[in-house]
Order: sequence, then structure tokens, then C-alpha cells
Amino acid sequence: MIDSILEAAGWLDQMLWGPWTIVFIASVSIYLSIRTKFFQLRRLGFILRNTLGTLAQHARTRRDEEKGDSASLKGRMTPFQATATALASTVGMGSIAGLAAALSIGGPGAVFWMWVLAVVATITKTAEITLAVHYRDIDNTGRIRGGPMYYIRRGLGWPVLAVLFSLGIFVNALCSASLLQAHTVGRAFLASYGVNPYFVAGAMTIVTAIVVIGGVRRIGRFSEALVPLMSTVYIVGGLVVFVLNYEAIPEVFAMIVRHAFAPAPAIGGFAGAALMQAVQAGMARGMFSNEAGMGTAPMAHATADTDHPFAQGMWGAFEVFMVTFVICTITAFAVLSTGVLSSGESGIELVILAFSEVFPPAVAAALISFCILTFCLSTQIGFFVYYETACVGAFGVKWASRLRWLYFIPPVIFAGVTEVDRVWVFANIAVAVCALPNLIAVLLLSGAFMRLMRDYIDGSFQFAARAIDESKDWVQKGRTGEQIGNHR
Repeated sequence: MIDSILEAAGWLDQMLWGPWTIVFIASVSIYLSIRTKFFQLRRLGFILRNTLGTLAQHARTRRDEEKGDSASLKGRMTPFQATATALASTVGMGSIAGLAAALSIGGPGAVFWMWVLAVVATITKTAEITLAVHYRDIDNTGRIRGGPMYYIRRGLGWPVLAVLFSLGIFVNALCSASLLQAHTVGRAFLASYGVNPYFVAGAMTIVTAIVVIGGVRRIGRFSEALVPLMSTVYIVGGLVVFVLNYEAIPEVFAMIVRHAFAPAPAIGGFAGAALMQAVQAGMARGMFSNEAGMGTAPMAHATADTDHPFAQGMWGAFEVFMVTFVICTITAFAVLSTGVLSSGESGIELVILAFSEVFPPAVAAALISFCILTFCLSTQIGFFVYYETACVGAFGVKWASRLRWLYFIPPVIFAGVTEVDRVWVFANIAVAVCALPNLIAVLLLSGAFMRLMRDYIDGSFQFAARAIDESKDWVQKGRTGEQIGNHR
């Protein structure tokens, strides 16, 4: 019975993630890029000035606000905290094990197509975050929630599709974020250090519960502290590999470009890859790693205490750059420059093997173990924002307060189950159920996105200001965010 269910799920997974899905994802991104005249490339300096260039200002503002009325910040994050929370769930195993798996399936050419998708998908992530902030819900306590389910319901008036998206996030959160992240760490520590996986999963669940029960402000502070640290450790380790193998740099990049347009030959344990495998593996894993178009990151960004939706949307462009062009590229270079692709290994084992070519095996194992632990823990914590938002969107506030405790159960129950990786197929299906409605909504609401974009760049802030003032007025009158959405 279970095998039949898994077989059917595998067939559905292949159908949902077939070539037509990749074409649709790329088409939406290309359409938005053309409509904005490739804003993500033309105005890269503008994006960086209004994201990284504002960090010091945001830090001062946050300190001043927290010294003042901290109650007014309930249920909100600073723009960078929202970005760090989104990165916490994005800079996960997809950036390490996922990219290594893409290389094993599609060969070096997969990296090129991952870069191509990232260039055009940057504007898609900017658009979905901008829409999420614009259509978000502010209740009478000042608590903010938002995401694709809100702009699908309010922008398009399609509540059924909004509920379907919420259910997809609900399943994805329980399978991939809650269960599989802790299980991955437990299995890694069991193999490397002989630690009982139930102890690892239990410890991670306790830490997750302590952080998330404190609300989105505590999640934001935790992510703000952990994400830069864990990213820096991995980047520094990768740069060491980069520097020590600097002579391989030209050949690695030549290999990536060459095999982007030609089949990759079989080498040692690498079975070779056809051109379509390179395209599909690169684009699919690229989307899984930077989550552009999946609709997850907008739920974190919607909680940001920002003056304009597009200002927060530009942080999405920074996320794609950080994940794809820094983290994933470092992983790809480590694997390709050390020649371990022909080893026959895949996933995290391939990355450990690559780092072991440069570092002593014990150091490589410790470095990757630290990254696995922190990346997975941050994903588990950051995804709780999405899980809770999905519960509210699918079941309402009353049931969401009860179902929030369900998030902590799967990792503890399944910690010692060896066949749990087969659950990934359900997570993949859930991601497709989320991504497709989200991309349809972003495409149909592209007009609103363009107005918000022009509103910010022109400096008028009129289109966004009406929505912000209207929301504040409704909150002061003690009315709910649902009424705000209906009024718009």
C-alpha cells in the first residue's frame, strides 16, 4: 500500500516538475524582466544602495524604537531581520547538498543554467515580496501577516486558490522544514560522531520552540545573528578552496559554459549528462535554492516594518544574489575544482569529499557538520513563520493557534527512521502546489507591481501611501485586516 502511494506520488512529482513547469517559471521571469527593462541589471547599484547601504540606518532606527515603545513593534521585524529570516530558510541544504545533486545529475552545465535563471528570477522575487507587503494583513493588535495567499485573495479575488497555496505551504513546512531538516542533521551526526539522532532532533526542536514561541521579533533577532555567521563560515571555507585551487579557475568556468550547450561526458563514477538534464537540473535546483517564485520568502518579508513595499522587494534581489551567485557558486567551484565529481558520490557526501581534498578530513567534516547544523536549524526556525501564516490562511486564526504545536512533533517521532528521505517526494509536490498559483498571481498582478515600482523610484510614494494610511486608519478603529483587504 505504501509503495503504491509513493509510486503514485513519484509520478505526480515528475508531472508537476516536468519541462513545461521550468518553461513556465522562466517565462514569468523573462516577462517581468522585459516589462521592467531588466531593472535588476540596469539598476544593480540602486538596489545595493537601498539594501546593504541602509543597514547602518536600520540598526540605528531599530535601537531608537526599541528604547521607545517596544509594544508598537509586536509582530514586526526590521527590513534586514525579515531578509535574514527569509535567508534562514533559503540558505539551507539546497545551497549545498541540492547544488551537489544538480551537478551529479546535470553535470557542470547545470551551474550555467542556474545562473541564467537567477538573473531573470531576481525580478520575480522582487515582485512577489513587493506584492506581499502591499496586500498584507494588519490586525487590530498591530500584528502583520502576508504572503501569496493574501495577494491571491485580495488582488485576484480567488479565495480557493489562496487556500490551496496555504495547504501546499502547510505540507511543505511539516515535511521539508520540520521533519527533514532535523533528520538530515541527525543522520549526519550519527555517521560522523555516533550521536543518537533522537538526541539531535530533540535538541533542535527545543531550540526551535524556544525561539519561535517568542514571536516574529525573536525569530528575526535569532536569524539576524545566525545567518551572517553561518554564511560567513561557509564562504570563508569555500574561499580557502578557491584560493588554494586558483589555477583551476579558468578551466572550471570554461567547463561550466562548455557543458551548458553540450552533453557532459562520463568521467569515472559520473555517468555523464545530456543537455536537457543540465538545463532541467540547473533551473530546478536554482529555484529550490533561491526560492524565487516559490512564494515562501514573501511571508517573512511581509512582516517587515518598512515605508514602501518596493523598498522591501529589493531585498529579495539581494537574497537571490547571495544564495545563487555566492553560496551555490562556492559549492560548485569546490566540487568541480577538486575533481570529485567523478567519485560517484552525490549530495552532501560529495561536498564533504570536495572540502576533504583541501582540508584535513577531520576539519572538513567539522566545517560541513557546523554548516549542516546551522543551515538546517535556521531553516527549521525561519520556516515557522511560513507555517503559521499558512495555518491562518487555510484554517483561520483559532485553529492556527492549536496547529502551531504540530510543527514540533514530526522531527522527534521520525528521528531514527532511516527511510524518511522518501518523504521528499511529498515536499516536492507541495512546492509545486505553492509555486504554480503564486507565479500565476504574480503574472496577473504585474500591473500593481509596476505601479509600486514607479511609485518608489519616482519618490512620490502616493500609491503605497494610500494603502499604508488606510491600514493604519482601520487598525486605529479596531477593525481587522480582512476588512482592510475587502475595502481595497
